[in-house]
Amino acid sequence: MDRRHLCSTFLLLLFISFFSEVNPAYFKVVNKCRHTIWPGFLSGANTAQLTTTGFVLKPGKSRTVTIPKSWSGRLWGRTFCGVDFSRKFICQSGDCGSGQIECSGSGAKPPATLAEFTLNGAGGLDFYDVSLVDGYNLPMLIVVKGGKGGNCSATGCLLDLNGACPSELRVARQNGGGGVGCRSACEAFGDPEYCCSGAFRTPDVCRPSRYSLFFKHACPRAYSYAYDDTTSTYTCAGADYVIMFCPPPHTSQKVFGARKDGALLPLVNKSMTYISSLHANGASLSVARTSLTEGRHSIRWIRMSGNINLHIAYRY
Repeated sequence: MDRRHLCSTFLLLLFISFFSEVNPAYFKVVNKCRHTIWPGFLSGANTAQLTTTGFVLKPGKSRTVTIPKSWSGRLWGRTFCGVDFSRKFICQSGDCGSGQIECSGSGAKPPATLAEFTLNGAGGLDFYDVSLVDGYNLPMLIVVKGGKGGNCSATGCLLDLNGACPSELRVARQNGGGGVGCRSACEAFGDPEYCCSGAFRTPDVCRPSRYSLFFKHACPRAYSYAYDDTTSTYTCAGADYVIMFCPPPHTSQKVFGARKDGALLPLVNKSMTYISSLHANGASLSVARTSLTEGRHSIRWIRMSGNINLHIAYRY
């Protein structure tokens, strides 16, 4: 009798353990942009593959994707997509090179804003971030739904930086019509100092550059260069996630006000006006005066007394 009881207890524990391990997470991908985007997914090595690796998402629409519990990988948005003369599907930003809407194991061509996840990692925590290390192409916000443990903070880059991008980093839209991306300095110049490679491969010698600070001052919680972990990696456990492209300012304000998450840096500036100075030593940024006033955001670079001042304001 005792043996049968022990056996049934063991089977019950095994059953609970099995189903808690395979319980999936859900990513709700939301398009708040005024144009169609094509989200892409890339699974990490030795992790479960997803049922979709790319799809179309029209303005105002959303799609929920089931994510295996111990999945790791990234997702991003592709823009200005279509079919070329050879019937291949291509995009002007974030293209994954598969020739199809599904990315099928291919990642984004820089520059692209990335949402990166490792679910059920060390200590059972999810690790997530929004990264501009490979450059920028779209505003993006990650919001946690449910969950416990960690800080479960919202993170992202909420501003449209394409118009304010320094000219040497800017990627222009084919046939004109403005910028479609802002490259990282590593991608643009290949310098080990910007790439944190070679003699600069360790965090004690690879420091933020004037270019990475352009991203960091605009998007305080986003990864701006390779060793930006302290202020850019967030954790939670047992959560679902909303990944929103082009979040409107009132969304970010509500998220910021609703969560006292203890993050080191704000998601957005509380006063909704962000002013900072970047001191350009040596070669200066080539942008003397560039402004962007699309939608609800206003961004302006102004040269004053040898400094580069970045003024970012929200308009309603």
